[in-house]
Amino acid sequence: MGKEYRAKIFKSGNSLALRLPKELGMKEGSIMVLREEQTGFHVEPEDVPKAKLDVSAFWGKAPGLKLAPREDFEERPSTIAAREAAKKAAGGK
Repeated sequence: MGKEYRAKIFKSGNSLALRLPKELGMKEGSIMVLREEQTGFHVEPEDVPKAKLDVSAFWGKAPGLKLAPREDFEERPSTIAAREAAKKAAGGK
């Protein structure tokens, strides 16, 4: 069995509080789940989902990187006609 710790329950406002020893290694602000069982209470940390990486701040940080052309939609006929007219004006096909 592991080490034994004793803690005293005290009143904090309209609630009861339990001050835990620093030696337990819990982080400030962490959320604990308290379950009542027949033999007493079971306390464990809440499962916290992994934080997602926000990549919005990276936009424009790699100026040499070119985006792939989007091919998930059809071009507008006016865009196609303007491109063909520019080619003809430049002496292309």
